Amino acid sequence: MNEKENKQLSKFLSYVLRHDPSELDITLDANGWTEVSLLLQHLRLRFPTVDMEALEYMVATNSKQRFSFNHTKTMIRANQGHSVPVDLNYVAQVPPTVLFHGTSRDFVKAIMSEGLNKQERHHVHLSENVATALQVAGRRPRACILRIKAAKMHEVGYKFFLTANRVWLTEFVPPEFIEDEF
Repeated sequence: MNEKENKQLSKFLSYVLRHDPSELDITLDANGWTEVSLLLQHLRLRFPTVDMEALEYMVATNSKQRFSFNHTKTMIRANQGHSVPVDLNYVAQVPPTVLFHGTSRDFVKAIMSEGLNKQERHHVHLSENVATALQVAGRRPRACILRIKAAKMHEVGYKFFLTANRVWLTEFVPPEFIEDEF
């Protein structure tokens, strides 16, 4: 599988494993896992050259580390970003003092008055560093970064979860914990 096909596979699997497993006629269990053998069988209808080696390569080289295998590599899931109901079993953790959120300048006024909402996803996604937040923001026009006072949020009772690929998740970020863009 060449790099172009690898990227197409990654994007397609992001969609299927996070938003619409029926697209491949697969199901996700309560924790977001699906069987690798069944996934590969259905994937071959769209990606004829995909095999276990190609899937392992895609998981290992995905720049955002969006996917995880279980320890036996018989199951696979997306690490976060689901709009379908799943419980990823993440345990609440103490966040760093500051986290970052990449967005478009076009949304800043609304965010500063209403806060950061999870929209159709299960959580708001936050980054530990500006570089990662910039990568996220870069998908939008007029990218900017917001600084989130995560430790202060945690002190007053907001819960934070850390995914396998080091994305921090929370239900909502109120405006008083958001510092202006930079």
